[in-house]
Amino acid sequence: MNPPSRRLRLVLVVTAVLLLAGGSLGYVLHARHRERPPAQGVDASFGALEPGLYFRDATGGRIARQGGPGLPRVTGGPSCDRFHTAGGHALCLRKLPGLPARTEALVLDRRMREVRKVTVPGIPNRARVSASGQVLSWTTFTTGDSYNTAAFSTRTAILDLRTGYLIKSIEQIPLTLDGARHHDSDVNYWGVTFAADDNRFYATVSTRGATHLVEGDLRAWSAKALRENAECPSLSPDGTRVAFKKKVSDDPRAPWRLYVLDLATMREHPLAEARSVDDQAAWLDDATLAYALPGQGSRASDVWSTPADGTGEPALLVPGGSSPVRVDQGRPAAVGQQDAPGHGSTQTTGVFGRIENPAPQAATRFDGANAVSLVVHWAS
Repeated sequence: MNPPSRRLRLVLVVTAVLLLAGGSLGYVLHARHRERPPAQGVDASFGALEPGLYFRDATGGRIARQGGPGLPRVTGGPSCDRFHTAGGHALCLRKLPGLPARTEALVLDRRMREVRKVTVPGIPNRARVSASGQVLSWTTFTTGDSYNTAAFSTRTAILDLRTGYLIKSIEQIPLTLDGARHHDSDVNYWGVTFAADDNRFYATVSTRGATHLVEGDLRAWSAKALRENAECPSLSPDGTRVAFKKKVSDDPRAPWRLYVLDLATMREHPLAEARSVDDQAAWLDDATLAYALPGQGSRASDVWSTPADGTGEPALLVPGGSSPVRVDQGRPAAVGQQDAPGHGSTQTTGVFGRIENPAPQAATRFDGANAVSLVVHWAS
């Protein structure tokens, strides 16, 4: 057998060096990623997203966790004006200083490390994460600061973490109202809530002086109105009901009441909470809703709970809290958020399509009047 030629030996040596270098670089990058500290402003003692009730502590504006009845609050989470978490991701909205008003939408992983940060115009208002943790939405007031006035305007965004697609405003989604395609410059959307398939969603649309509950389809990029006079919907964990606030009075001090709508029968019933709730209620489980009300005494706000079937009585859940959301034991972390991830996948699929061979890069495309940013990155 003839010995290998000098050229072949050189090729083999170079190949071996490249393989070793690539493996070392991959190890270094992976180690650096794993050692990434919590996002700025998060205490190391706050830890990961563990089971419990999360809420914004009105005293200092930071997120806290209540592990269970009788257990002490765990403080030291991020500073947020609005907060929501599910599936191993958290969404923190916070108002930035200065004028004009701007909001920072901060996406965190289950170890409270920054995944994505987006700055948008307006004042923080609504935040939601899908059950899988992969699709997120936020709403800001770009004009005004209350739904209880005629002079307000909102901007609602949807972000798909699997592909990086960011829809900066969903106002251009084709809307069907009363069986016909609806066009109007006064259309405003807010308060998105996601179904378990990460495709279907519900939201509020306001146009021509009326609000409507809409059902949207991200893949088909369409929305249709289901009923009038419904705001800030929240889909139940089993996907069968929507909690919402309904305008029941022209009194500006108490215009709304919480209702629950059965999506199969389209029948609604009021909840036992008779006070006016200006919040996007959160389901603690299939039978209980939580929401914020103006606080008692010197507290800015309190979190209350009430049965979803309209029976019982409201109960004070968290004095001095807002933005309640429950993380249950046993829910899986978001895809790509395990401690030792693999990067062998050659494609990423989300509700807005598939991207082959994802690699760190950035691009921007334009869909009608909406700039849609695309940032593809390896998950932690």
